[in-house]
Parts: sequence; C-alpha cells; structure tokens
Amino acid sequence: MTLQQAPTHADGRQPLERSLPTDFYLIDELLTDEERRIRDRVRAFCDREVAPIINDYWERAEFPFELVPRFAELGVVGGTLQGYGCPGMSSVAWGLVNMELARADASVQTFYNVHSGLAMISIAMLGSEEQRQRWLPAMARMEQIGAFGLTEPEHGSDSVRLETSARRDGAHYVLDGAKRWIGNGSFADLVIIWARDDDGKVGGFVVEKGTPGFEAEVMTGKIAKRAVWQADIKLRGVRVAADNRLADSRSFRDTTRVLTATRSGVGWTALGHALAAYEAAVAYTGEREQFGKPLAAFQLVQEKLAGMLAEITSMQLLCLRLSQLAEAGKMTPAMASLAKLNNSRKARQIVADARDLLGGNGILLEYHVARHFADMEAVFSYEGTDHIQALLVGRQITGIQALS
Repeated sequence: MTLQQAPTHADGRQPLERSLPTDFYLIDELLTDEERRIRDRVRAFCDREVAPIINDYWERAEFPFELVPRFAELGVVGGTLQGYGCPGMSSVAWGLVNMELARADASVQTFYNVHSGLAMISIAMLGSEEQRQRWLPAMARMEQIGAFGLTEPEHGSDSVRLETSARRDGAHYVLDGAKRWIGNGSFADLVIIWARDDDGKVGGFVVEKGTPGFEAEVMTGKIAKRAVWQADIKLRGVRVAADNRLADSRSFRDTTRVLTATRSGVGWTALGHALAAYEAAVAYTGEREQFGKPLAAFQLVQEKLAGMLAEITSMQLLCLRLSQLAEAGKMTPAMASLAKLNNSRKARQIVADARDLLGGNGILLEYHVARHFADMEAVFSYEGTDHIQALLVGRQITGIQALS
C-alpha cells in the first residue's frame, strides 16, 4: 500500500508497476513492523501461489486444494487468537491478511475466513478449555478444516429464527434440519451447526466428519466466488456427543458475539477487492491506447480514477480505526456494521467503475477485474445484507428497532 516515486517516461508518464497510488495518505507509516511483515508475507504468497492459477479454478468452479498445505505455512491461521498454536496477531494484521487474500481472490479469502475466523473463533470464544485444546491446535496447523453452519434455506437475514433442532437423548444430541451456503461444508473435518435445543436455546454443536445422517452437497450455478465450495447440508438424526456442544453457547446472543468479532474483516475484504480492481484499472488505462494516446490521458478517465482513489482512501482509514477499536476492546456491533455497510457499497462501485474503464476486456478473466466484479456481489450480501447493516446502524442512531 505504499505510494512510490519513480522516473518518468519521455511523455511524462510514470512506470505503472512502480507508481500505483494505493496509499495516498501514507497509511503504511501507521502500521507496525510486524504488521507490515505479515502483510508482505501474505501478499508474496498470493502473487506467487494464488494469482497464477486462480482464474482457471474460478472458471471451472473448483477449489484449489493444492494451496492448503502451503497456506498453513504462512503462520496466519487463527488470526488474533492467542495460544493453541495460533499466531496471536493484532486486529490490524488480521485485517491486512483478509485484505491481501481478497485482493488476490475472494474464494481463497472465504476459505480462510470461514476456517480461521468463524469456525476457530466460535470454538475459542464459546468452547470450554477442553474443547479448545481438542480442536484448535489441529485447526491452526490446518490438519483439520472447519466450517460454520448457521444460514438455513429459509432463514438468511433472519437467522435468529433458525429451525434446525437439537434434541437431547441421554449423552447425545440428535440434530435435524438443513443448512445452506456453508463454506467448506462439503469437505470440512468439523462443522459447527447452530441449532435450537429442547428449551429453545441456540447452541453450537460440533459435527465431525463421517457422522451418520450428515449429508453435504456442493452448490452449483453460482456467478460469484465460484472457486470456493459452499454446501447445502441436510441433517437427519445426526447424533453428536453432548460434550460436542460448545460450552458457552446458550443463546443467539452468543452466536452474535462470534459474528460481530468476524464482521470487521468484511470491511477489509471489500477494501481488498477495491484495491485489486483499481490497480488493474490504473495499469490498463496507462497502457491501452485509443485515439492516439493512452486512456489515462483523457479527462473523464482521470476523474473516475481520482474518485475511486478517494473512496479507497476513506475505506483504508475506516478499516484501520475499526481494527484499532477492536484491539482496544471498544468495537461495538454497530461499528462493525457501519464498516461492512460503507466498504461493501464503495467497493461494489469501484469494481464496477474498473470494469467500465476496461471496456470489453473488463468481462474477460485474464484481466482479473471481471472476477472481482462478480465476487463483490457476494461480499455485498453475506454476513448481513446492505439493508440489514443499515437497519442495525439505524437502531443505534435512533434507539428504535426497525428490523421487524
């Protein structure tokens, strides 16, 4: 994210590979040395391992499993979690990891965020010490992959109304119901299924791979995040040991704590998409010539690029401050919602502007913008749609609940 100076061409243009102004306000100076090292390590991994192969996987709607063992070597699995083999990164560093992964590809970032974020944070935040010791170390090494099963076929935004049931039967719970859009769900070693018990209380139940009655089918026909496998899950009499219920998951408020803890990462994710699309647009318009000069020489193009940069800069500042608040234990659910609302809206427009600036080439995967353009549609909707986030912030502003 560093703005670099470079010699100019004879016509006054700077070499594009050295002059992309994605850190216009020198935010890099506000990061610690360790945060920069983590960011650069992930960026190098993405440039070396992800970018060269991801278009092919995205087009074929296949997940790049070959990346998983190399992913584990990055030392970022578990994010901000302390102990159990987790890196204990700062909240800013965790955000930068999500940003860099999204900058490379949304599907890879989703795989990481589901496993390292939603699944591992659920266990760390709501599990007993025995449960944390049982699952987190192997997950930190990516020897076991996690998934998070909350959304249902009939309950997305109103997930609090989930219908999946958990009936107590001696030393076991029996789970029945269905889940949808569950990232990693078809191949995960453990899936945290959120269900209502006999008392109507919501709990997280860890269903381990191979448990009878658990069926997962990869969803097809997606136009976004095609390389990540999301599953339709059916639970028919799935028996799990009672000690597989996360010890401190007794209400939907506990589920919400997990969602709030991970939602700030969506703001960084949206920023990653915006950066990738903007950089591609700057590079393309600087090299593509029409009517005898580079596209970047036209006033309308420069105006659009300036507007995109302004929005990116505001997104960077918001992300940085939100992560600082999270680090200090001061981040509220409404703060996280505002970041998701703001950055998803801005990034959606930025990738659309980039696609426009590339003209017909903007819909070709080889220029990368098309993939970010499609994937941002998913980011705009998941972990609470634009409208839901607006109502959560609106409730904080007015004190009035308008969700029902």
